Amino acid sequence: MTMESRETRPRLVVIGNGMAGMRTVEELLQLAPDRYDISVFGAEPYGNYNRILLSLLLSGEKRTEDIMLNTAEWYAEHGITLHAGDPVVAIDRRRRIVRSRKGVQLPYDRLLIATGSRPVILPLPGSELPGVIGFRDIDDVEQMLQAASTHTRAAVIGGGLLGIEAANGLSRRGMQVTLIHRSDVLLEQQLNADAARLLSRNLKTRGLELRLNADTVRLYGNGRVEGVELADGSRIDADLVVMAVGVRPDIALAKSCGLHCERGIVVDDTLQTYDPRIYAVGECVQHRRLTFGLVAPVWEQARVCASHLAHVGHRRYRSARTATKLKVTGIDLYSAGDFVGGAGSEDLVLRDPRRGVYKRLVLQDNRIIGAVLYGDAKDGGWYFELIRNGTDVTPIRARLLFGKQYCQPAEAVA
Repeated sequence: MTMESRETRPRLVVIGNGMAGMRTVEELLQLAPDRYDISVFGAEPYGNYNRILLSLLLSGEKRTEDIMLNTAEWYAEHGITLHAGDPVVAIDRRRRIVRSRKGVQLPYDRLLIATGSRPVILPLPGSELPGVIGFRDIDDVEQMLQAASTHTRAAVIGGGLLGIEAANGLSRRGMQVTLIHRSDVLLEQQLNADAARLLSRNLKTRGLELRLNADTVRLYGNGRVEGVELADGSRIDADLVVMAVGVRPDIALAKSCGLHCERGIVVDDTLQTYDPRIYAVGECVQHRRLTFGLVAPVWEQARVCASHLAHVGHRRYRSARTATKLKVTGIDLYSAGDFVGGAGSEDLVLRDPRRGVYKRLVLQDNRIIGAVLYGDAKDGGWYFELIRNGTDVTPIRARLLFGKQYCQPAEAVA
């Protein structure tokens, strides 16, 4: 591409070099590869990487190069200017210019905000001590690995997906890990009590200590964190404390330039903000009162947003059901849909404690509306299709818990 032709194209500036922003750019390149002169600003000094695999980077099952999605060479090959390690700090909407921390000023015709989210750090006494971190990026993993090489004890606050993955990874790195959770059920957003008990038993066999129904009231230490104090007065020694209690949409930049924000940057069905030249995707957005933390809805946002940036479609974004899977080697866990149920719903349950297998399907009007699988999750994707498609399962109801293979017509199984 010649410089002259680049200068005649409208300028697309992307704020955020993570999975949501770059997935949108990839979709855009498929639809209209030469439409924009694209520049990307990212806070981290890397190309785009798969944040979902950070837990495997922590556990040692992946290396940094294994989780990279778009290398520096990829940006160059596609004529994209990457400003890595240089986040945008100001947006001038009137003049349509962004300014980066290093002082780069760039005009835009279209702006895409994909600033993601920030980990919640509980405002407890001692939370500012060195050795207290979130679990959000490669830098957090490197801090954990450094701590694991020089210290022996860790505490992880939060028994959700991220907390369990962090605790497992640190344990595999040789640390003695205590997992602290406010509820008496791990993964209460994804599991019911029966499946959570099996998960707890598995984690204990891996050497993790669990403190459930436990409220953290303060962190203590002299110069570095040395431990955690719980509401019952007990103390847990820890040279590293990882807070995995959730994330918040990173909307500070959007708010500072006057974009309409509530919990997230408010977008319409085309992922456009209240400023028609500015779009937003990913964990920083709020769409129809919802915010997002899983990949599937973000990928769909990227497709919709790219089609509108490319001027080739009339897609509309609609929030859809999502599924979750735990990324801990040796633990097979999958949940989707409404696994709590309500008036008029029925449960189909399979328990095999010896094998550590538990399956629960929630049905309403002969359709699956939710599923929890532990110990044998290979049919999770199939159940999710049945949920999403609203399939009438009456003909296969008696065999549903045994999985897809047993629900196929006899000739297909043969």
